[in-house]
Amino acid sequence: MVAALLAFIPPLVAAQEKPAGRTAPAATAVAKAVLNINTATAAEFEGLPGIGARTAARILEYRQKNGPFKKIEELMNVRGVGEKSFLKLKPQLTVGPAKADHDD
Repeated sequence: MVAALLAFIPPLVAAQEKPAGRTAPAATAVAKAVLNINTATAAEFEGLPGIGARTAARILEYRQKNGPFKKIEELMNVRGVGEKSFLKLKPQLTVGPAKADHDD
């Protein structure tokens, strides 16, 4: 009886491992990408873990009202982005070179 039960365990384990194996490369690729929060679109923000459509819209609204982010930590000023979320996202974010907002 035990042998019969053990015969079913390897296929179950293999079935559970396959989805993780398929999603891991995509997750790794996303984790390695760096997103410029001064130029990112709502769709790009939504591609970050924990950022939905509503938070992405708030980030864009904040950026429009306050100008370019000077440092990535300013993202925590946006409602919906707390310290815990920010710390997870931090390695994937950059502000890039700030653009001048004046005419020469």
